[in-house]
Amino acid sequence: MAEPTPRRNQPRLRPAPLLFEPAEAASDPEHFFDLESIDDPRRLLARATELTQAFRAAADRAVEFQAMAAAQLADPRRFDRLTPADIAEQAEWTEDYAKKMVEFGRDLLRGVDARGPDPV
Repeated sequence: MAEPTPRRNQPRLRPAPLLFEPAEAASDPEHFFDLESIDDPRRLLARATELTQAFRAAADRAVEFQAMAAAQLADPRRFDRLTPADIAEQAEWTEDYAKKMVEFGRDLLRGVDARGPDPV
């Protein structure tokens, strides 16, 4: 099973393998990582749960990279820096969200865990 996204001082664990989706399988709307072929409900639940956790971990990690990129693009030391409005337009965000992502990215780049204490 995939592991939750670790905090800054913990090593990242790899999520469950997503497995390659061949083009012909991916084009079939009923096909999704071969889940439709699993008849055993216990195996289906286990694999679907693995995929859910893997996608969540991947999404969390991608958001962190978005935030770091936004912070770098907004860096006032850059001659070509972007405003939050420019970043929002490029990323299809609202300007307020872009501002929050820039701050989150700055915290990540400084090595600060901006998410606060781990609730677990």
